[in-house]
Amino acid sequence: MTRTISTPPVIDGVGVNRLTADDDLFLKLHSLYGNALVNQLAWRFDEALDPELLTRFHAHLAEGFLARRVQPVRVPFARPYWLPATESLPLVWDSAPVADDEMLDWYFAQSRVDFDPTTGQVWRLSAAPTTTGGTLVSLVTSHVASDGGAVLFAVGDALARLDERPDFAAGSGQLVGTEPRNPLSANLIDAGRQLRAVAKGIRAAIATRGVVEPERNLRPELPLLPLPNRWSPADPVVQLDLTEWNAAATRHSGTTNGLLIALGAGILGRSGRVGDTAGIRVDIPHSMRTSGDPRANATTGLPISVTYRAGERIDLAAVRSAVKRAATAYRDPATTPALQHLQPLQMVLPRFVLRHFARTAKAPECLCTNLGETASGVADFAGHHASAVLMRPVVCTNDTDMFRRVEVGVNLSFSTDGHTVTLAVTGADPDRFPSRAALRELLSTEFESWGLTPSFW
Repeated sequence: MTRTISTPPVIDGVGVNRLTADDDLFLKLHSLYGNALVNQLAWRFDEALDPELLTRFHAHLAEGFLARRVQPVRVPFARPYWLPATESLPLVWDSAPVADDEMLDWYFAQSRVDFDPTTGQVWRLSAAPTTTGGTLVSLVTSHVASDGGAVLFAVGDALARLDERPDFAAGSGQLVGTEPRNPLSANLIDAGRQLRAVAKGIRAAIATRGVVEPERNLRPELPLLPLPNRWSPADPVVQLDLTEWNAAATRHSGTTNGLLIALGAGILGRSGRVGDTAGIRVDIPHSMRTSGDPRANATTGLPISVTYRAGERIDLAAVRSAVKRAATAYRDPATTPALQHLQPLQMVLPRFVLRHFARTAKAPECLCTNLGETASGVADFAGHHASAVLMRPVVCTNDTDMFRRVEVGVNLSFSTDGHTVTLAVTGADPDRFPSRAALRELLSTEFESWGLTPSFW
């Protein structure tokens, strides 16, 4: 749950695709916590899909960019690398039709899956019919092997090749990487590179030790609601008109992205998680993926501080200025916080050290992801157009006290097809968002303050 900055892809002359610091961090967190967090790309179709179509889609995914496994190395300080997967989880087709009021529960249930990065079992495709004659489809992926950009790339490539024979070498799978001709020599060279990167990172961290990031707020200990020992975060999904969204942003001197950030901060404030005039730390993921990029994770993050004032809307002009300042600062290594320079060191730390830090690590209090107009590129399945496309991180069911200990807050994920906004909201503070209904009520009040008309799933 720690924010990291991806390093550029390091692929040597024989096609070895080494794990980046992001990949390494998610792999270590997976070893500690399992599938506490997964990504989900989901579709709603108003018509029935032929299971054979989904079988072909699954076959292409199994030969594509997601089909990768971690190859460990024995040379100290050398990084593991990606190889084509040796296994994939089978397509799951639920025969029981899903009613409209059961849809969110069905989507959430797909997060209950055990992934294995060492074999390549890092994604699962599932589908179910609806009681109204439609089809629900879900693709759940491990963050170890893919971020949102990687999933969209893999899915887009698979959909474009549905009429072709699945071929790892012809599609996006060719970017995954290959075994070096001389593994020992390649790993020794990489170990030397890593040691140099550690030394360089330590020097840069010392030089930037005075650079600070916005601070997060301490989670209030009270109230402490009587909840079960295991709890599932509140996860409503809402659709809004994009024209109305943009008009509201313009009316208040802001941007599409700024309104998303304001909604997240406003919900957190309305919940009582922070007090009046509090500066809320908002983390904003930003894709660094380029054409032909082989990285599993290629996302950086910008932290900003947003002031919450009870009874008032968030100042969108101030949000815009804060985002610009953060983007400028993070383009210059001299103004990048020291911790971010230490990523090469993070990769060589032994697991017991990571476990010590993990016990005190905190999750973002407000995370706002703007995926832009991504839905339109993955909405068509061989002539069948999805009536809605949802992309979101799923915070899985876990110990209630764990959510309190890591002080996780609220998470918003925005995507659009150019006409409709689909907003996925996850409230993972059990005492502020104890149920989907409670979070929905807060959302409705916040939307009303901006003149927005929501339609909840």
